Amino acid sequence: MSLSVAVQMDHISKIHIRGDSTFALMLEGQKRGHTLYHYTPDRLSLNDGRVEAMIEPVQVRDLPGDHFSLGEAERADLSTFDAVLMRQDPPFDMGYITTTHLLERIHPKTLVVNDPAHVRNAPEKIFVTEYPALMPPTLISRDPDEIRRFRNEHGDIIIKPLFGNGGAGVFRLSEGDQNLGSLLEIFAAAYRGEPYVVQRYLPDVRAGDKRIILVDGVAVGAINRVPADGEARSNMHVGGRPEPIELTRRDREICEAIGPELKARGFIFVGIDVIGDYLTEINVTSPTGIREVKRFGGADIAALVWDAIEARR
Repeated sequence: MSLSVAVQMDHISKIHIRGDSTFALMLEGQKRGHTLYHYTPDRLSLNDGRVEAMIEPVQVRDLPGDHFSLGEAERADLSTFDAVLMRQDPPFDMGYITTTHLLERIHPKTLVVNDPAHVRNAPEKIFVTEYPALMPPTLISRDPDEIRRFRNEHGDIIIKPLFGNGGAGVFRLSEGDQNLGSLLEIFAAAYRGEPYVVQRYLPDVRAGDKRIILVDGVAVGAINRVPADGEARSNMHVGGRPEPIELTRRDREICEAIGPELKARGFIFVGIDVIGDYLTEINVTSPTGIREVKRFGGADIAALVWDAIEARR
């Protein structure tokens, strides 16, 4: 089976291939004989009812500094493709939401991974709140009085933007920290009209923030991300250290609780975050972790994702 596949992504010249899951998917797709095309979200258009993009044929190589070649750009009707991988990074802003509206017009005739309508309706820090029994105490609000009440109840808290990504804007306020007022002023100016996520701080994060990857609702691998000394965030691009880890009984309980709904919503490739016994995020936009899992001897998740895509074509 040879598929024509368009990859909607941040420009391939800007990615760091050692840890990039989109690149891993492209390598595996090319290995299987699929024809790959590249475009960035700003080149997506709705033209007289047709969802089009200026695309470029792309070839990829697992060679840092020489990892891609692009052909000549041409306008293409995306409804003529077998699949589109929607893989640009958040922020989950109106530009991102608009791409989901456009790609929804061609799905499922052209398979969009993940399902764009359900991606739009499942912002990762809101979708997870559908499972309150699995989460730490969490408040979503921009009301300073509500946030202060939550902080008074729980003491040590994390506050972060609702639609942020990659650990940007994540703050820990320990019990007794006197910076909440100033931080709320900064957030009010930076995130106009948007609520924030406030959670009870989980000390277990010092042992790591586990990224578990699910394909078609089934857990297939995990890595642990350990925060650097003096850092509350575990994201690898801010110094978090990846390490291999096995799934615990609690991890499997969490995956079994959410897996059927993930599959029902057409989420082929999902990454969830688990700290200790608690689910903190469900990432459905552009999950990462594929390359790290394989590097530590785990499953070839890119191959599993392509198996799921091919089964639908």
